[in-house]
Amino acid sequence: MRTTPRDRVQSTAEAGASPRGSTDAPVAPGRLEVFLVMLCVSVPSFMINLDSNIVAVSLPSIANSLGADFAGIEWVISAYTLTFATLVLPAGSLADRYGRKRTLIAGLALFTAASLACGAAPSVAALNIARAFQGVGAALQLSAALATLSHTFHGAARARAFAFWGSVIGIAISLGPIAGGLITQTLGWEWAFYVNVPIGLIMIILTQVSVKESRDPSATRVDIPGVVTFAAFLSLTTLALITGNERGWTSLPILLEAPAAAIALAAFITVELRHERPMLDLGLLRHPTFLGANAAAVGFAAGFLTMLTYIPIYIQKGLGYGPQAAGLLMLPVALPLFVVPRLVAVHLTHRFSGRALVTVGCLLVSAGLFWLAFEAKAFDYGAMLGGMLLAGVGAGFLNGETAKVGMTAIPPERAGMASGISGTVRFSGIVIGFAALGAILYGTVAVSVTTGLPDTPEGAPRTELVRDIAAGNRLDASLGEISPAAPDTARQSFGAGYEAIFLAAGGFVALTALLAWSLIRSSDTAPVPRAARARLAAAPALD
Repeated sequence: MRTTPRDRVQSTAEAGASPRGSTDAPVAPGRLEVFLVMLCVSVPSFMINLDSNIVAVSLPSIANSLGADFAGIEWVISAYTLTFATLVLPAGSLADRYGRKRTLIAGLALFTAASLACGAAPSVAALNIARAFQGVGAALQLSAALATLSHTFHGAARARAFAFWGSVIGIAISLGPIAGGLITQTLGWEWAFYVNVPIGLIMIILTQVSVKESRDPSATRVDIPGVVTFAAFLSLTTLALITGNERGWTSLPILLEAPAAAIALAAFITVELRHERPMLDLGLLRHPTFLGANAAAVGFAAGFLTMLTYIPIYIQKGLGYGPQAAGLLMLPVALPLFVVPRLVAVHLTHRFSGRALVTVGCLLVSAGLFWLAFEAKAFDYGAMLGGMLLAGVGAGFLNGETAKVGMTAIPPERAGMASGISGTVRFSGIVIGFAALGAILYGTVAVSVTTGLPDTPEGAPRTELVRDIAAGNRLDASLGEISPAAPDTARQSFGAGYEAIFLAAGGFVALTALLAWSLIRSSDTAPVPRAARARLAAAPALD
């Protein structure tokens, strides 16, 4: 009978043996020790996701305060996610080589300092630079946190640990819109960043005293050529998608950036194939379960997580709500990310394979996004409520489950690489998905404005008008000076733009559902048997 990676990991843990490459044999930790370790690996992820969602609700206020246009708004998100996605994989290698605890503390320190700089930023440029450093810190802390989790827990306990981790992220995503709206409306957008400072300082101290150091003794030098070529590919791709809106898709920058991105990708693949211990083991691409899990992770990130930024803008600019109300109105999307992972872990993981759970999650997200697309032009929150809830429930299936399924293909001694791949896939999906959907939004608005307001002068006046409408900055009667029909056209164009991005995102997630079902092997992701669940119930509580 064929032995799966999941079986090997579980049998090793059940036999009480140390996983190959670990510096310490796994022992049964006490309840307090388990709680503190889970706190130290979950709160950094909590901070990262809370920060992202607080900022998403604050974006309109940031744009108004610092005079940012549509491209500026995009870079507030992309500067952070780009550095994160670029560095989270090499950060996993650093954690394996130099120690997961050390890397986690370094990431917390940098993230905390950069958050302070974000809040004090006097301009959009300064904010985006600070956001980039925030992304570096986030990459270090997430990779080290997930590697610590994967190293510490084995067998059935690991499934429970990932469920706890996914629930903590769900709490952050649930609280983010509410906290962002409340903070922005009462204290100002700056405090969306300042809130990280006290949490970061506390976590640095707690990690120092609670987490044991671990590393992969087989780890060698960091794959610098791989880091450089991957960073070049991701940066050039994002730059092309964002600048294409500003300068046109046949402009010289695009004609240079797009081929350069393709060359950088080819160089990255070549480097990884030749490196003795690559940052990304391309041999994993031969494992169907790994491919299917990561296809679902990309769909989850590009199709759903990007909406945690776009939907608050739609609610504030299209529906006319303030930041605090917008945060509350995001609860149907965000709250299931806290509730559903726990329900899945308790009631479904012993009945259904990871393949089935991931596929169902993708289909639910896709259906919810299509629902939103059909209602986008109506500007009726009540009509969109069902779609938001449906997408949120599907995301609850995927949050944590995609990472757990993907890690079944990776040996436990390479926990840093495993966590790095998980973070890279998720945030690369956000980076490219956010920029691509922005291009679709901008392009749809441009076509609608050209059709509805043909007398608008071409060139800079029309380009500026399209940017303002895409950002939701000119949807009121102030456009009446251009044409009596301009206010209605602007609003219809804004709705058409959001209809287009909801349709595109829903279609993409539906495609990833098909890939997940086709590629993930049920044998690799079989339900946890009831005997293992009994051992799990006897283990120290994680919550």
